[in-house]
Amino acid sequence: MDPLRKILLSLLTLAVLIGGGTLGYALIEQWSAFESLYMTVITLTTVGYREVYDLSYEGKVFTILLIVFGVGTIAYTIGSMFQFMVEGQLRQLVGRKKLQKKISKLRGHYIICGYGRIGRLISRDFAAKPLPFIIVEQDTERCRYIDEDGHLFVEGDATHDEVLERAGIHQAKGLITVVTSDSANVFITLTARGINPELYILARANEDGSEIKLLRAGADRAVSPYTMGASRMAQAVLR
Repeated sequence: MDPLRKILLSLLTLAVLIGGGTLGYALIEQWSAFESLYMTVITLTTVGYREVYDLSYEGKVFTILLIVFGVGTIAYTIGSMFQFMVEGQLRQLVGRKKLQKKISKLRGHYIICGYGRIGRLISRDFAAKPLPFIIVEQDTERCRYIDEDGHLFVEGDATHDEVLERAGIHQAKGLITVVTSDSANVFITLTARGINPELYILARANEDGSEIKLLRAGADRAVSPYTMGASRMAQAVLR
């Protein structure tokens, strides 16, 4: 059975036991709902507090049954939760090792820095070719989307040498930096060019004048997606 389903089932069983214990004490001992609930909780948790009132013979028998079933259910619930946490951590560890093994085998690949709208479109086109590529993204939420899309990725800041090295920049054929900040694209370009002088670098320019800065930083080509898109739209109208 799925570990999460086991936890939900055991929690449901525990809730039924608490409800049944509360109802049982209320009917057998004629206690109030709160007193019955209190007695049920201290019985199931075996904390050892004294009874609310002296128990009748029937109440003692009911308490024995509640302890037998309740302690087993609590132990099963705790065990299921522990198993779920351990297996989840183990899956993450194995997943990271598999991912790193695939990354280490990359040769002649492209590094895409940023997984916004443009980065996602480029990744989709590369995957359709197919072309080998890896994505560098520092946003944890976006990294989850990359994983769901089935792409290789490295989580981290692409302006840092070690992050690009984890992405295999020494063996890469090219780098495409398409983050939304021009200054970040300049820093990524400078970092990448410093590590691998032979690397082909394509950089995104968002503002006027950024193309020159990116080219000076070491980009082979700087492209403004907005200018390019506007130009294509104009050409489509003029045809």
